[in-house]
Amino acid sequence: MVQTATRSGSEARRTAILRGAADVFRRKGFHGAGMREIAEGLSMAPGALYYYFESKEDLLYACQMLSLKRLLRSGRAIAAGGEGAPSKLRRLVRAHLGHILDALGGSFAHVEFHALPEPLLRKVVSKRDAYEGLIRRILRAGIAEGAFRETDEKLAALSLLGALNWTVVWWKPEGGRDLEAVASHIAETFLTGISA
Repeated sequence: MVQTATRSGSEARRTAILRGAADVFRRKGFHGAGMREIAEGLSMAPGALYYYFESKEDLLYACQMLSLKRLLRSGRAIAAGGEGAPSKLRRLVRAHLGHILDALGGSFAHVEFHALPEPLLRKVVSKRDAYEGLIRRILRAGIAEGAFRETDEKLAALSLLGALNWTVVWWKPEGGRDLEAVASHIAETFLTGISA
């Protein structure tokens, strides 16, 4: 019981660190962020931060992997659902933005992940490819249903992901458009362009 509590406390601390790092990445960009600045934002000594993460690359990797884990979990559930493809795509857009624009995901992890060293980058790209595959599956189903016109599903999926992931650069919670409005607008703009 004590081990479980310790493990969950450690995970909570790691998540808090990731949120702090994501905030610094969002404000400064990955290359402008430093471990000392991240530690200061968390009221930690830099040595304590290094206990959890060896480098800011490790922090970027952890931010990206946690976001991808959440995206894949919700994406798989949506893709397996019983509703039609347009409804699935709307739900996926909303879930995607909900994950990447929260306090953790709203970092530049989604646009600066190429800064990762090659072994970590390969792992991230593998998960990103799996997630893209879920979107392509929904698009294929929509084409088969006659809800979407024939289209290059890879280019359509990459276009949608580009629009969604770039929101971390321009969306601000205080900017006058809430997450629901942004998700609805992106989904409807995309669907109007591919509707049969």
